[in-house]
Amino acid sequence: MKSEVKTVLVTGGSSGIGAATAALLCGAGMKVYAASRSGKAPEGCQGNPGIIPVVMDVNDPEAVRSVVERILDENGALDAVVCNAGNGIAGPVEETSVEEIQAQFSTTFYGVVKTIQACLPFFRRQGRGRIVTVSSVAAVAPLPYQGFYSSAKAAILQMTKALAIETKGFGIQACSIMPGDVRTGFTKARKVASRALDKESPYYEGTLRGVAAMEKDENEGMEPSVIAKAIFRQLQRKRMKPEVTPTALYSLMVWAIRRFPQSFVLSVLRKMYS
Repeated sequence: MKSEVKTVLVTGGSSGIGAATAALLCGAGMKVYAASRSGKAPEGCQGNPGIIPVVMDVNDPEAVRSVVERILDENGALDAVVCNAGNGIAGPVEETSVEEIQAQFSTTFYGVVKTIQACLPFFRRQGRGRIVTVSSVAAVAPLPYQGFYSSAKAAILQMTKALAIETKGFGIQACSIMPGDVRTGFTKARKVASRALDKESPYYEGTLRGVAAMEKDENEGMEPSVIAKAIFRQLQRKRMKPEVTPTALYSLMVWAIRRFPQSFVLSVLRKMYS
């Protein structure tokens, strides 16, 4: 039995995974509110009447609440939210400033929390609702020179699972999608900790090598549509899975990371990004 999801809010909806998800869900007959700071229509979806672009900064709880209330006013219900908005900071732990770390967590983790918290009261009143968060394989693979990105994605993963337990009695389901390398504008938009870019930094060479390896993997990664399809499949299931890692290769990778000795896992990651 498939669910009947008709109205969906997608954050980070103007490009990349968000845009691909908005297009796919709309093509399946869903009404999609594609939220982003710019309020632009998703890439390739300009003029599509089934996709409503909305201006929404996930860092602003009032803006999030306003969009959720608008959706409810216009449709009488909100069936699902896909929390996809995020950003990236690269750099060693020692030389990433607290301000840079806060910027990473503000959008990638707290933005997800603020969006979910705005939706939950309405989901509870409806007696139903679906929450999909976009975490990452980096949630279980501690990436060197992206330690705070890995930390934020791990926080999303564990928070989503805790949420699934807490809200089950209200008819609400939660699932975390864990993409591997994906070709999106995220790669170009990634920032690097300013201190690590100083040639006098002891981490300068390591940061450059690590970031170059990440960029290569991402530029050769899967299309955003692969992740969009994984999200769509969960929204169509009667019962969503707690976590999903798209593609057999990355599923195997997550399985191995969780079961192999951690000293071995760290050794492999060190060779990959050094």
